[in-house]
Amino acid sequence: MGLELITSTQNPKIKDLTLLLEKSKERRQKGLFAVEGIREITNCAAGGFTASALFYCPDIIDPKDFEELQHTLHLEQRGLFAVAPNVYQKIAYRSTTEGAVALFKTKERKLEDIALPGNKAPLVLVLESVEKPGNLGAILRTADAAGVDAVIICDPLTDLYNPNLIRASISGVFTLPIATATSQEAAQWLKERHFQILTAQLQDSKPYYDIDMTLATAIVFGTEADGLSDFWREQSNAKILIPMLGKLDSLNVSVSAAVLCYEAVRQRNKNL
Repeated sequence: MGLELITSTQNPKIKDLTLLLEKSKERRQKGLFAVEGIREITNCAAGGFTASALFYCPDIIDPKDFEELQHTLHLEQRGLFAVAPNVYQKIAYRSTTEGAVALFKTKERKLEDIALPGNKAPLVLVLESVEKPGNLGAILRTADAAGVDAVIICDPLTDLYNPNLIRASISGVFTLPIATATSQEAAQWLKERHFQILTAQLQDSKPYYDIDMTLATAIVFGTEADGLSDFWREQSNAKILIPMLGKLDSLNVSVSAAVLCYEAVRQRNKNL
C-alpha cells in the first residue's frame, strides 16, 4: 500500500467524490456512484458493477482486506488512492470503520434484465414512487432476506445510488434483481407473465392472510403520503390489508413490506 497519500480535503479527486456522495445530479451526469464498506463494495462488484477507483485509509483498513478488494475490483495502481484519516473522515459516513470507499459505474436496471426462476412461482415487490432512501433501503434488505425474486421500482423519486439507500439496504440494492420502470410498463410486464397483482391498501380489502400467495405474486406498495395511485388500484386482482388494532391506521411502508413478504414465505414453506 505504498501509494502517494492524499492529505488535503481540497484535493480535486476528493472534491469530485464528495459531490458524487451529495448530489444525485452529479451521479447521473458522471455515471458514477460511491460505496462505503468492505461488505458493500464486495457485494456491489459481485452484482456486476464495474469499479473505477478505490479510496482507502492505510491507518484504518486491514492489509488483508485491501489486497482482497484490489483483487476483487480488478484495479491497477492508477485506480487506487490512499487517503489520510482526516480525508477519510470527510468522504465516509462511518469515519472510523473499515477504511474503504469505492467508485463504481452506474448501469441501467431494466425489466428485460430480470430473470425469474423457472422452478417456482415467483414473488415480486412493486414500489410506486418511493421517495425516502431509508425506507427503500429497508424494503430491499427485507426483500433479500425473504428471498424475493425481484423488485420493480415504478416512477422513482430517489435514485438507486443514493448513499443513504445503499447503507439502509446493507447492499441489498446490489444483491437483488431490481428494475426501474413506469407503472404502465411494470403492469404490462407482470400481466404478460401471469402474475396475480395484490395491492396493499386500506379500502375494500381483505386481511392479507386470507389471500393465496403461493401463486406467481406481485405485491404493490404506494407512498406513505399518498398511498397507491388509481392506476394500480385498477390493475389489482385482490386488495389486501394488515389489520390495525390500535388507534393508528397504517404502518411504515417498510414494516408493511416485511409483514407481507414473510406471509408469502410462511405460505410457501409450510415447515417454517
